[in-house]
Amino acid sequence: MTEPLLVEQRGAVRWLSLNRPERRNALDVTLVEALDKQITSAEADPATAVVAVAGTGPSFCAGGDFHQFLDLHDRGGNPVGFLTDVSACFSRIAAATKPWVAVLHGHAVAGGLELALACDVVVAADTTLIGDGHLARRLVPAGGSSVRLPGAVGRGLARWLLLTGELLPATAFAGTGWIREIVPEADLHTTADRICRQLADRSSPAQHRLKTLLHRIDGVAPEPALREELATFADNWPASSVAEALRAFLETGDTR
Repeated sequence: MTEPLLVEQRGAVRWLSLNRPERRNALDVTLVEALDKQITSAEADPATAVVAVAGTGPSFCAGGDFHQFLDLHDRGGNPVGFLTDVSACFSRIAAATKPWVAVLHGHAVAGGLELALACDVVVAADTTLIGDGHLARRLVPAGGSSVRLPGAVGRGLARWLLLTGELLPATAFAGTGWIREIVPEADLHTTADRICRQLADRSSPAQHRLKTLLHRIDGVAPEPALREELATFADNWPASSVAEALRAFLETGDTR
């Protein structure tokens, strides 16, 4: 059987490619389990600084696998158990200490959008069609878009995408700040490689603490969030040998 997720280590960057091209990389049990295992593996691997997730074939990911949904229904169940696992998997990506980069092309719809929303940085081909899409099939979100989409693209656009199911080209998101770069598809992987290397160049315990902090304070009121920030600063000062780094900067101008 074809592996549902291809894994390639390119230096400090681990590339994960969703590999169900005949289904536009629709999410099923095997693919989500493979993705979840890679979260654990990447977090534990000191040689991995950044994780990039892309799709093989014509699309990044078109959402959940409706064949699996209907099979569960026909057996007297529903997809809620599976979607609970999907939501937990995406939440683990959002909470990971290492940066995740979503590399979008073709379609990033429903669960595909929700996977991209869980990542820290998004790069997209200019022809990518992006949207929540659930309402077009009488569904509602279950992988995080109702929670994460407003913070990514703004309340107004998020409401429109959620309540209409409309798909928009990546270029329509240029003003939101959510997509780091929008490029011709021919340049997509070169651009993503560059962005991943830039993140990897800053890999350090401080970066890991900062990413954890950003996740922890997401949606939290300002006062407790500011306390968390100060606590992280206090933890990081001795652990990251900040004083030594500051001395090196003052003496040599070394900004690494």
